[in-house]
Amino acid sequence: MNTKSLLTRLGRLYPKRIAVKNGDYVGYMAGKKVKKVRKIVLVLDLDEIIIDEVLAHSPDLVITHHPLIYGTRFRVFQRDPAKKAFVEKLDKLPMMVYSIHTNFDEAPNGMNDALIKRLGVSDVVALEGNPMARGAKLIRPLPIKKFAKHAVTALNAQYGELVHAGKEMIESVAIIGGGGSRSWRHAFEEGYDIYISGDAPHHVRRDVMNAGYNYLNVPHEIENIFMPQMKEVLLTIDPTLEVIAIKHEFPPELVK
Repeated sequence: MNTKSLLTRLGRLYPKRIAVKNGDYVGYMAGKKVKKVRKIVLVLDLDEIIIDEVLAHSPDLVITHHPLIYGTRFRVFQRDPAKKAFVEKLDKLPMMVYSIHTNFDEAPNGMNDALIKRLGVSDVVALEGNPMARGAKLIRPLPIKKFAKHAVTALNAQYGELVHAGKEMIESVAIIGGGGSRSWRHAFEEGYDIYISGDAPHHVRRDVMNAGYNYLNVPHEIENIFMPQMKEVLLTIDPTLEVIAIKHEFPPELVK
């Protein structure tokens, strides 16, 4: 498929203009800009850990969720010489690296739509206070601890940390994949019984408890859903594409 046509189609689905402003750099990252795309590799992050496996597939295009270069090249390279060397190596390769991050998180049929649908819900809407988040009603209300176990399993989260200071029966839920802990207050104010996200620091957990609310902190790696979701989108655009999804990120080992 023509590269420009493919990226134009993706841009209509996940517009750059809705990516988080002031720091989220999405789009072309590195590598040579190719004219045609036949084979695509999908990863959450492109780094030294995974690069050999990626290159073994000889892709024309690598699509990452997290931006390879988080900021301008000048500033990133100035503070991170290892990143500079890695990107300079990629720039010599006959493949293109492209990132779709918070524009994928917010847009319809993106990250957070995919995550919340896993929970068994109806009436999915974007939160008014943060359109990246999704809220919905549970098809079947559950006691909070049963819901937490259900959510961990449904999201392939391996484990979760439950702050239980609110309702005992869960009838509605809001979620942001990745590190969206600070948006819990939007879910609380809009009437959802529990909020799910990751990377919650201590002070956020304390604020949730003081508000008398429920929060389920899950690993950032639930964002692995990016790969099957994006693969489905790409094959809808062009079923002849070869799309290889590499799941290579897992939460830290939980030591009890």
